[in-house]
Amino acid sequence: MKYLHTMVRVRDLDASLRFYCEGLGLKEVRRMENSAGRFTLVFLSADETPTAEIELTHNWDPEPEYGSSRNFGHLAFRVDDLYAVCARLQAMGYTINRPPRDGHMAFVRSPDLISIELLQEGHLPPQEPWASMPNSGSW
Repeated sequence: MKYLHTMVRVRDLDASLRFYCEGLGLKEVRRMENSAGRFTLVFLSADETPTAEIELTHNWDPEPEYGSSRNFGHLAFRVDDLYAVCARLQAMGYTINRPPRDGHMAFVRSPDLISIELLQEGHLPPQEPWASMPNSGSW
């Protein structure tokens, strides 16, 4: 058995691509537009794990509210500099729901409320403003 991808439904494809590509650093691998089915599929991957993909599914017609997506769980990414990734996402206007107080783990949510776990390769020493930053919302 080989893991292929995780599919996430998104309401706003541009907002989601900004989050996953600009914010997290994933790359678009391929895209499929299906006019008969009225949807777009965009496959993304990280440079270090090109065969593990996220499939963003954008249905062209309005969908019912997807909810908080808490039943989905989360996606997890290992990063080289947790503080830099969190700072970049925060500068882009995203809330760091569980700040990286321990220098090892943080959680943020995508525009579609998917929880994203960011795990530091190894551990970084605690650093402000993260060390004293409280949790915000849920993840």
